[in-house]
Amino acid sequence: MPSKFRPDASNKLDELRENLKFLWIEIVGLIQTTKALLDQPGSLFYKKMASRDDYIDNLKTIVENACFFRIHGGDAVEREEINLLRSIHTISINLERIADFCVNIARQVEYLSDPIFVQRFEYKTLLEVIESETMKILPALDERDLSAALEVCRSEYRLDQLYGEAFRSILQELQLGGPASDLVTSLFIFRYLERIGDSLLNIGEALLFRIMGEKIKIHQFEALQQTLSHSGYTSDFSNIEMKSIWGTRSGCRISLIESREGASEKSQGIFKEGNHDKILREKDNLIRWQSIFPGLTPRVFGYHETSETASLLIEFLPGCTFEEVLLSAETDIVQNALFLLRQVIEEIWNHTCCKQPVPARFMHQLLARIDDSNRLHPSLVRPDKQLGKLPIPSTIRLIRECADIEKDIASPISVFCHGDFNLNNIVYDHEAQRIYYIDVYRSHEGDYIEDAAVLLVSIFRLPTFEPILRERLNVMIAEFLDLLLQFSKLQGDTTFQVRLALGLCRNFHTSIRFEQNTGFAKEMVLRSHYLMERIVSHPDRSNWSSFSFPEDILFLETM
Repeated sequence: MPSKFRPDASNKLDELRENLKFLWIEIVGLIQTTKALLDQPGSLFYKKMASRDDYIDNLKTIVENACFFRIHGGDAVEREEINLLRSIHTISINLERIADFCVNIARQVEYLSDPIFVQRFEYKTLLEVIESETMKILPALDERDLSAALEVCRSEYRLDQLYGEAFRSILQELQLGGPASDLVTSLFIFRYLERIGDSLLNIGEALLFRIMGEKIKIHQFEALQQTLSHSGYTSDFSNIEMKSIWGTRSGCRISLIESREGASEKSQGIFKEGNHDKILREKDNLIRWQSIFPGLTPRVFGYHETSETASLLIEFLPGCTFEEVLLSAETDIVQNALFLLRQVIEEIWNHTCCKQPVPARFMHQLLARIDDSNRLHPSLVRPDKQLGKLPIPSTIRLIRECADIEKDIASPISVFCHGDFNLNNIVYDHEAQRIYYIDVYRSHEGDYIEDAAVLLVSIFRLPTFEPILRERLNVMIAEFLDLLLQFSKLQGDTTFQVRLALGLCRNFHTSIRFEQNTGFAKEMVLRSHYLMERIVSHPDRSNWSSFSFPEDILFLETM
């Protein structure tokens, strides 16, 4: 079988492929021997299988060592070759697991009081599926055969079904009083056959990784296929390349999808797959934003859903996030970006403003997330203390008292909020002079202070303490505070300062769950405590228009 690896591959890579082929041949042979053993039980078959086990382990180790040596050997290795080596490594590990399962099946046969007892159940179909899909592995790797890779993945579904049928048959015989020992042993044999399906799934997904250039599970690939098809894509899916972008803590997969060089059909977009409700809500919000402010958010190209998950293909927007702008762009570009962002925010708030009161719920949200916030830094949770005769309330007591206070505080207006308005969800395109919003699944009508508090803390918590960069962040904070002051006056909003304090309390404290630096996390918690103490000590709780927000709390001094 000719190698389809890169023509300039080294001798080491050729040796690696040869050893992988030897390993693959051994596993195919072991599967065939397992079938022969179950057809005609005998100790000779078991001895033959056991004798090959150490050889298979050694081959797997040789392949594994060669993969690591090639990646870490000091020579420059291209990304595509690294992907190939990673795929080979995963395949070799799972081939060796299949061998272990086959040997375990042979051991179970020895426990049967009647060696042919297992033949009353349909094991042959499982082994036929296993053998046929195992035979496809190496050709699929060599040829980058997408169809074969998918067939290897989907064999796990088929084996699960067959195992389920055998399980029900065995269970029924147990309930009828059949020989318990032989029935349980037969169940173990079928369980090992089913676990081979898990290894085949891992191998199939490794083949997909080799073809697509990105780790992807079969259900995610199927979602990608359906979503691209709904968007009108008709070319070979093996011409699509995936690149993971933007880490997410929500569990959603986010990838850049683009055509490989030389593909007949050019395409580029962002693929998101995950929780059904979140993806559906994002799709609806993207459509809503397009109706309010055309061009502000990505266009929806395709959508597909199942009962539990959904996937979305949206427009890829050029530019960089506002975090990248603030930390790396030239000063004149930063100033221009800030000017455009202020214009966009003002236009959105004015255009969507509605005389609809919105109750404050910042402390309610903080109470719901306090355990997550404190898990990384439990030492920052302040207990009740006493300073002489002066009681110092605990963190939880302060939050609950502020939660009681905010029940009587509301914004007089609502606007359409982004919902997660941090710097990484704002994109600036310098060439087009455009601002874009991304990741809008939390968008809703609400208090404009919600977005304001998230944005201000996302600026504050940027992990840079260089005086020049920190001054740049302080300028943006000051610019945004000025926007808040002007907008609140225009709307006659007399409680915006106390709501801003409540919103910042929430976001300072919830931000520590992402901050590894204990000193900086403590800085944010102390600011949250200070604001809460200012709120609970306000002398006139019937007149929050007299509350004065301490702006200095948002500015971090550097030496």
